[in-house]
Order: sequence, then C-alpha cells, then structure tokens
Amino acid sequence: MEGALAIRVLDRLGIVLVVAGALAAGFLPFVIVKANRIASGKPAFLVQLIHEPAAILLAVLLVITAAAALLVNSAGIRLVVATICLTALIVALGIISTNVTPPGSASARITPGGAFWVLLSVLGLLISDALVKLRLTPWMRIAALAAYSALLGACLSSGLLDSLSIMKEFETRAVQFRTELVSHLMLAFGSLLIAIVIGLPLGIFCFRVPRMRGFVLKGLSLVQTIPSLALFGILMLPLGYLATHVPLAAQLGIRGIGAAPALIALVLYSLLPIVANTVVGLQGVDPAVRDAAAGMGLTDRQVLTGIDLPLAFPVILTGIRIVLVQAIGLVTVAALIGGGGFGIFIFQGLGQTAMDLVLLGAVPTVFLAFSSAVILDAIIESIQGERA
Repeated sequence: MEGALAIRVLDRLGIVLVVAGALAAGFLPFVIVKANRIASGKPAFLVQLIHEPAAILLAVLLVITAAAALLVNSAGIRLVVATICLTALIVALGIISTNVTPPGSASARITPGGAFWVLLSVLGLLISDALVKLRLTPWMRIAALAAYSALLGACLSSGLLDSLSIMKEFETRAVQFRTELVSHLMLAFGSLLIAIVIGLPLGIFCFRVPRMRGFVLKGLSLVQTIPSLALFGILMLPLGYLATHVPLAAQLGIRGIGAAPALIALVLYSLLPIVANTVVGLQGVDPAVRDAAAGMGLTDRQVLTGIDLPLAFPVILTGIRIVLVQAIGLVTVAALIGGGGFGIFIFQGLGQTAMDLVLLGAVPTVFLAFSSAVILDAIIESIQGERA
C-alpha cells in the first residue's frame, strides 16, 4: 500500500523528462571543441568537465531539479527550481566554453553539444508545465515571456557567451543580421497585413454567399498543397516578364526574384486560415443577436461592424495567429530566391557546412515564432475571458 502511494506521488511527465535529461547528460557531449568553423570537432562530456566549478554547480542543480520534478507537487517551487537551473545551464555553457577555448586561437570554435540542447529543452518543458499548472492570466504569461527574454538578453549582453561559435558568427555579421532581421519582419508582417486586407472581406463574402464558399475555400486549399519552393518558382516567370515589359513594375521593385515573389507567395499561403476563420467566426454568431439588432433598426453594415465582426473577432484572431507563425517560418525559405531574412544564414551555413551559422538563422526564427504565438494566444484568451 505504501509502495503504491509512493508511486502515485511521482509525476509522470517528470519521469520522462528526468530520464531524457539523465541520458543526455551522461551520453551526449555538453560542448564540442572545433579547430575552426567547419571542422568536425572534439566532444567534451559533462563527466570530463566535472573539474570545472561551473560544471559541478550545474550537476548539483540538475539533481535538485530532477528531485523537484519527480517529488514536488507545488508548481511554484518547480518553476523557481527549474528557472534557477536554466540560468545555471546557460552560465555554465558560457564559462566552460571560455575555459576550453585553446589559448591564443582565433579560429577555434566552441559549439553547444547535444546534452546542452536536450537539457535546455527539458528545463523549458518543466517551466512550461509549471506555468500551465499555475494557471496564469494571459497578461501574466506575456510578463513571463518578457522576463525569460530579459534573462536571455542579460546573458547575451554580459559577454558571458561570447566564446560560443554562434556569437562569433554574429559578431562578424552584426550589420547583416540587423538588415536580415528587418527583412524577415517586413516580409512576415507585411504579408500578414495584406492577407488581412484581402482575406477579411473575402471571408465576409463567403459567409454571405454560401454557394461561393466551397469554391473559394477549395481554391485556397489547393494553394496550401503547393510546396513553397514550387510556388516561388511558379511566380518567378510571370513577375520576371512583368518587370521586363512594364517599366513601372521594375521601378516598384517587382522582379522575378527578390521580395516580390516571396511576398506574393506568403500572402497566398496566408489567405486560407484568415478566410476560413472569418467564415467560422461569423457562423458562430447567434442569429438571434442579429435579429435583435435588425429589429432595433440597424442596417446590414451596422450589424456587420457592430455585432458580427466584434463577436467573431477571437476566432478571426486565431486565424491571424496561425498565419503569423506560419509566415515567420516560411520567410526563411524565401532566402533561396533573394527574399532576404534569416534564411540567408541558414542556407549559407548549410552550403559551408557551418552549423553555427545555421543556428544564427534558426534560433531567432524559432524565438520570433514562439513569442508571437504566446502573445497572440494571450490576447485571444483575454478577449474570450472578458466576454465570458
């Protein structure tokens, strides 16, 4: 009986994460020391680094975090312990990277190993699980995102991680990084804005004209089945022809390659979620509410703008969230046709077999997508909560 009670105390998610973290810490390298940016490198395991004070502190905190994940029921305590361990993980990575860098070597590169990435994921999941169990309000979740972003920013600005290869790649490409950041955001948010301007009226039209709804939605669904590279290729020929034969188009920057085909493709991919969610949101409005509004003398336009769209807004915003996260990811592919964005670093890194250059493009892309999803989810839930 006592054994059964003891087993119930253990958190099942905690068991999975602790096992994953233990296996990673024991069998995967914590850092990889490379003679240069494209060399294969020599792995360094946590066991081999145990003489480092930072590694000892990290090992102790990992054990404490594992115990908390398995045995502690308080989500608040688990959150605090996991956050402290996450901070120690990043600090230990910076200190160890500095210490294992060969003295006087300008070409040496230190890359985080598999153990670091698995432990980072495990701690991130523990923190996410604790935040969910705490049932934070939407704005508190945004505050938590800001706090963890500030923690990461403090580590980056302190110079603690400057010995890492990804930071050395950033240092040599800082100006280009800022340029590609602007390009990435302009393409993602620009395509979203255009898709809203086109998709919202189209969704209203589909709602009011049911016989056209299936035709429009099937056409937009067909676009979703076209691979992104194929769609970019399809657009290159007509846009190139337009730029050649219409001087105004060339003056406006419309060409067969570059931002124009990327923007058009992103808009086409973005239309289906916005149109479909607009239709679903308007269908979810109680017809009795419309009848009551019409009985009060409101015109169709007033009913649409004052009743239908406000009530359907949370569902429409869910479609916008899907589009934004999708667009942030797809912009990386646009780099193949000269569209710019963080995909420049990803494809350059793949071509040069420089994985840290790949990370320079992939990590901020993931961060932007994740942050956008958290913020928009919080806004949607906040609106729904106010109306409940």
